[in-house]
Amino acid sequence: MDTKKIITTFKDKQLLQAAFTHRSFLNEAKLPVESNERLEFLGDAVLEIIISEYLFRTYPGYPEGKLTLLRSSIVRTETLANAARSLDLGSYLRLSKGEEDNNGRDSVSILANTYEAFLGALYLDQGIKAAQRLVKHTLIPLVDRVVKTKSYRDPKSYLQELVQDQQKITPEYRVLQEEGPDHRKRFTIGVYVNNNQIGIGKGKSKQEAEINAAEEALKKFVNG
Repeated sequence: MDTKKIITTFKDKQLLQAAFTHRSFLNEAKLPVESNERLEFLGDAVLEIIISEYLFRTYPGYPEGKLTLLRSSIVRTETLANAARSLDLGSYLRLSKGEEDNNGRDSVSILANTYEAFLGALYLDQGIKAAQRLVKHTLIPLVDRVVKTKSYRDPKSYLQELVQDQQKITPEYRVLQEEGPDHRKRFTIGVYVNNNQIGIGKGKSKQEAEINAAEEALKKFVNG
């Protein structure tokens, strides 16, 4: 998908600019423009309905719980960041010097947020069909792979089964870091066995961060 072509078709250039404006840029530049946080909020909702409808129509025999696990595996932070990379969205970002120095253009959380903000802006500017085309190109191809490998299985439950089977104890999750205001928290969580960290994950909620930590730990358990 040609990102430049999509961008040139935008009617509302201010909307497009907002989609790529990180809040750090505003803090430094002191400009009267909006960051991409509100668009991210909208894009998150648009993404959820597009993925939910696709799964609902494609897998009519799947119960609600299984569809929820499938959707969660597709809209994870890391997955959205990879989608943003495939579109080279990071190159369009407006960041503060500090974020630039910290490699913010390749930050998983910033890229994931930018993908959602861009999707939200595209939805407002060109409608649901355009948003669906973007999601179909970047995320829908992952669904078949997830279904075939059954990687939608709840990672925390699977990890607990493996750890209890091998070591007869239960993994412990610890909050390592909390960032952002109360309504936009970012969590970093580690999962431990016998006080040894076996995985670490980040997310918009503690639950998402725990799932990502469990998935990282599973790679070690399953792949040795």
